[in-house]
Amino acid sequence: MTNLMNVSYDTQIPNNVGLSSDKRVLKALEKWHPGYINWWKDLGPNGFHESQVYLRTAVSVDPKGWAKFDYVKMPEYRWGILLAPQVEDRRIPFGEHLGEPVWQEVPGEYRAMLRRLIVIQGDTEPASVEQQRFLGATAPSLYDMRNLFQVNVEEGRHLWAMVYLLQKYFGRDGREEANELLRRQSGSDEAPRMLGAFNEETPDWLSFFMFACFTDRDGKMQLESLAQSGFDPLSRTCRFMITEEAHHMFVGETGVGRVIRCTCEAMKEAGITDPYDINAVRELGVIDLPTIQKKLNLHYTLSLDLFGSEVSTNAANAFNAGIKGRFRETKIDDDHQLKNSTYPIMRLRDGVIVNEDVPALSGINMRLRDDYVRDASGGVRRWNAIIEKLGIELELKVPHQAFHRQIGEFSAVHTTPEGLIISDDQWKDRQLEWLPSKEDGEYIKSLMKPELEPGKYAGWIAPPRMGIDNKPGDFEYVQIQDS
Repeated sequence: MTNLMNVSYDTQIPNNVGLSSDKRVLKALEKWHPGYINWWKDLGPNGFHESQVYLRTAVSVDPKGWAKFDYVKMPEYRWGILLAPQVEDRRIPFGEHLGEPVWQEVPGEYRAMLRRLIVIQGDTEPASVEQQRFLGATAPSLYDMRNLFQVNVEEGRHLWAMVYLLQKYFGRDGREEANELLRRQSGSDEAPRMLGAFNEETPDWLSFFMFACFTDRDGKMQLESLAQSGFDPLSRTCRFMITEEAHHMFVGETGVGRVIRCTCEAMKEAGITDPYDINAVRELGVIDLPTIQKKLNLHYTLSLDLFGSEVSTNAANAFNAGIKGRFRETKIDDDHQLKNSTYPIMRLRDGVIVNEDVPALSGINMRLRDDYVRDASGGVRRWNAIIEKLGIELELKVPHQAFHRQIGEFSAVHTTPEGLIISDDQWKDRQLEWLPSKEDGEYIKSLMKPELEPGKYAGWIAPPRMGIDNKPGDFEYVQIQDS
């Protein structure tokens, strides 16, 4: 049966999955709902629960008109459960079950593997909201504040999407996992989030933009891989999530781009030609380009760790099972089973970084990471185009994949951003050349003063090229009320 494009509002939870006729799942979700709202009020955007925010809300899964914009208080946002339309006669596109009809129920032999993948994806969604909860207080404009809150409510909706799958398809285990998603907390000592990058602080807006550009881009790659899944409800869920995720990366990439543009324009106006004259640039009240490079290095490498080890049995098993494919699997020109294929990966051999062919199945993570590197590098090229256009001689670069790694082949060594292996002592002496120092953080923090007048922007960031939903420059994206 093909579900309707439009969203039903006849239950507390907007959906296009027929919840009103699925009483067991509806009851379970209604029972989970108060805990979610408590979580949002305790750990979601701090201090803005009563503010009216100009947000988009999904009202359909039709790509031509899937969202509407209006003012809403965030705790009253209509988080919904939305799956992309069912594709008639869809077949499993990879692995041992290649060509078989996709599954509408969980195959028993893959139950644990599927649940684990859904829980890991689900855990990242509330984690990023928790990481960003204090940023509203230092928003550089109402436009940026609104974009932050849009990202937050959509991460919340993505949590709902994964909780629906757990509640509907995994019984008591799924209900317990859904509750755990609200119990864990980013940065907690007792119950941290599952992946390292989601336990890091997001102390300032440049960190937020970098996170949205690099870490949300990892999210895109993971969702694209899960969207290939032979478990059709997961595939359809992720296909619609990708639609929303695109805006998150837009917020990140254009946010960093606007910081860069502001810095370069201020340097030009002041007659500063040397981007490494950091004190002179900071005197202008903008963020110097070498510090932006350090933040890039940090967030990019944290995001690389999210792909796991370069050689992975788990990834191979998930591919073989037809559970998680590759980025844009159906567009790859091979047999989609990889039984006799190899893939080149970087390895550490006797203290030297080498390229080595491994069975393509065990190199699945590396292939996805390579796709990510290409995608992320495109964003950095666009930042460099801004710098070049404004006549500043500096090129931002993505660091070598062995640099500053905590997981995988290169976690046991230190390298320069160019990939040259160095000693522990050399790393201690030089790491603050490449990663943000406490002083860098304090300088950025000193700039984080809120600008809450419609149409005005803090001095360290340029205005956007156009408004959200074609609104004029002085549109009041957030009507602030005290919570």
